[in-house]
Amino acid sequence: MRVLYFSDTFLPKTDGVAVSIKNFSELLALRGHEFCICAPKYGDGDFDRMTDNIQVVRFRSGYLPSYPDIKVVLPSPGKIKRIIEDFKPDLIHIHTPGLLGLYAINAAERFGVPTIGTYHTLMAEQEMYVSFYRLFKLDKLFFKANKFKKKLNIDELDKIVKFDNFNIRKKIILKICNDIYNRCDVVISPSFLIKEQLIEYGITRPITVVSNGMDLKRFQGKPKEYGSGDAPKFLHVGRISYEKNCDIVINAFKLIHDQFPKATLTIIGEGPAIPSLQRQAEHLNINQSVEFKGFIPNAVLHEVYPQYDVFLTASTMETQGLVVLEAIACGLPAVGVDAFALPELIRHGENGFIAKSFDAKGIAQGALEIIKNPDLYAKFSKQSIHIASGHDMEKCVDAMEEVYGKVIEAMKGKVKKTTIFDLFFDFMQ
Repeated sequence: MRVLYFSDTFLPKTDGVAVSIKNFSELLALRGHEFCICAPKYGDGDFDRMTDNIQVVRFRSGYLPSYPDIKVVLPSPGKIKRIIEDFKPDLIHIHTPGLLGLYAINAAERFGVPTIGTYHTLMAEQEMYVSFYRLFKLDKLFFKANKFKKKLNIDELDKIVKFDNFNIRKKIILKICNDIYNRCDVVISPSFLIKEQLIEYGITRPITVVSNGMDLKRFQGKPKEYGSGDAPKFLHVGRISYEKNCDIVINAFKLIHDQFPKATLTIIGEGPAIPSLQRQAEHLNINQSVEFKGFIPNAVLHEVYPQYDVFLTASTMETQGLVVLEAIACGLPAVGVDAFALPELIRHGENGFIAKSFDAKGIAQGALEIIKNPDLYAKFSKQSIHIASGHDMEKCVDAMEEVYGKVIEAMKGKVKKTTIFDLFFDFMQ
């Protein structure tokens, strides 16, 4: 099979989407399939080939002022047309509903290529990045002012956020995403809970569940034990952006720290929310116990997780949660929130606890119960490894390969559609 990937995010930028694309393309390429990955141009660290069977084509892009890590790919319909004509894909696989995803679905319809779309990210939950206070960087202005003048506080910033929190933005983003995915032949959801959410969102195309998977040969944990130590080590890993609600994790840790003054929280990852989180830790007087380690390559993360005792997350937008899967595969009990796919990996009372969304007190209570009960800790650790075992990467690759084959076979002779976008394809040669 010849598969053409489109994604508005990819390596060298590391996130869950990039890791998934890398894993599936590399393992399927070993089975003889060929891939061409269309992705943004970042500059330093870009590459145009992963293996003999995987090429990468880069597209010119700008960035979103409120979140420089998000690339906005500039229109290149002529370039996409040439790629399709040269590569002759059997299948187009769209990984993001951004502009590159939109260009891809238009091209797929014009050339009659079977199309799959994976719903990696709940884009409607990231509507804060098009809010006026972040587009104009008023959050950064707040923290600069607060650094020198103690007149402003976090509550005042929250008022700005609430004032700008119009549901219309979320509805617009949701409609844009639905318009793209409802034009795919099949939609892939990384989890069963997200499949239910997509139906509620209005996705009408057939939805099949394929986990992003985990390399269990590398993330191979052993059951852990926690005694009566007074210095538990908590961990949070991921993109440190606003929608991940790491501020809730820090608030929860403050409550934990009140009972265990020697406890520590390590936050691994990069993102635009770090300055505000550092100020928050200072404000709560726990900055000496909270460490921001920055980015750590995924290639060594399997060695990092076992060094900690409990994984914490307050994200309310996970379609699967690769870092959660990595953590539990390494034997860590976890505490998360009742949002989207997290309860599928963090099962309340089995390998951790689930609190209500944005409930710092509930997260803290769950974490404290785990570290205060050695028998419960050992049970949760063992069960974490068991739950992760259902996401073996090879099994997921088998499932993806089967979906590809079925869609290609079912959509043979797919009718080509002529739209107004054809004018752009023909004009921009």
